Amino acid sequence: MAYGAGSNEMELARERRAEDGLIDAAIGGDVRAFEQLYRRYSARVMGLCLRMTRQHALAEDCVQATFINAWRNLASFQRRSSFGTWLHRIAVNQVLTHARQRAARPSLVTDMTDEQQLQFEPPAEDASTVMDMERVLAGLPEGARHVLVLQAIYGYSHEEVSQMLGIAVGTCKAQLHRGRQLLKQRLGLEGAQ
Repeated sequence: MAYGAGSNEMELARERRAEDGLIDAAIGGDVRAFEQLYRRYSARVMGLCLRMTRQHALAEDCVQATFINAWRNLASFQRRSSFGTWLHRIAVNQVLTHARQRAARPSLVTDMTDEQQLQFEPPAEDASTVMDMERVLAGLPEGARHVLVLQAIYGYSHEEVSQMLGIAVGTCKAQLHRGRQLLKQRLGLEGAQ
C-alpha cells in the first residue's frame, strides 16, 4: 500500500512540474503552452460557470473571458495557489461581473435546458440523480447557489469563497447553511413526487 501512495505522490509531483513548465512557457509568450493549459482546465471552468450562471451561452462567455484575462495576466500569477484555483477565481469574477451587468439591464436570455446542464458533468452511474441535483441546485437563490457550488462541489474554504465573492466569512457560512437546507428540502419534495 505504501508503494502505491508513493508512486501516486511521484505522479502528482511529475504533473505539477509539467504544469509549471507550461506556465513558464506561456508566460514567455508560448501560445501553444497556454493552449495546453486551456485544454486541461476549460471543462472544469465551464462546469463552474454553468453552475453559477445557469445559462449555457453566458457560461461560455465567462469561460472565454476567463482565459483571455488569464492570458493577459499570466505574468502576475504568483503560484500561491494552484493554477486551477487561480483560474476559478478569475471565472468567479467574470460570473459576478456579468451578473452585475445583467442586473443593470434586463436580459432576454432564458435558462439553459436540462440537457445543457449535464453537458459538462462527469459521467455518473445514475444520470437521473445527477439531473435532479443539477435542477435543484439551479433553482437555489443566487447567493446560496454560488457559495454551495464553490464550497460543496469545488471544495474551497469559507475564507476563499468569501474572498472570491466579496462577502464576509459569516455571510458565506450563512449562505452555505441556507443552501444546504434548501437543497435538502427540495430534494425531499422531488423524491416524494
